[in-house]
Amino acid sequence: MTGTWSAAADLCVPQDVARLLAGLPEWFGIPAATAEYVDDATRLETWTVRNHDSRVVGVALVARHFPHVAEIHLMAVDRALRGRGIGRALVDALVEDSRGRGVLLLEVKTLAASHPDVGYAQTRLFYEAVGFLPLEVTDLWGEDSPCLIMVRPLVPPPSAAA
Repeated sequence: MTGTWSAAADLCVPQDVARLLAGLPEWFGIPAATAEYVDDATRLETWTVRNHDSRVVGVALVARHFPHVAEIHLMAVDRALRGRGIGRALVDALVEDSRGRGVLLLEVKTLAASHPDVGYAQTRLFYEAVGFLPLEVTDLWGEDSPCLIMVRPLVPPPSAAA
């Protein structure tokens, strides 16, 4: 399918999350971590993009820690369809929904640039392209896996004249 993709809030789809993650081992190749994401997919807010056959081809899991922040806990897109706008459709839908709920910041965590992983370099470029800014690098995931926290402001900053 080509053209415009549409993302929407959906029921939990852990089987689809498992299938998508299995097809992306360079991002989700640690079995224990993948199992945690699949478990998370049984309870976290779920957004999907489906193809013309209603098959899930993209998914985002969202955690809402505070009323003013939403976190993209997981995003995965079918390998065969990467680069075709599915990830952007998911982010755009989350931004629109979050703004409607009064959310001020959309957050995502990814592997920091100090780690040489090429796949995560692509991930960071994607998030930058859809408006996320680097906020902080932490050792949340351990010394060997530096965590980059990125945020996307959802409201314009207050005017300096106000």
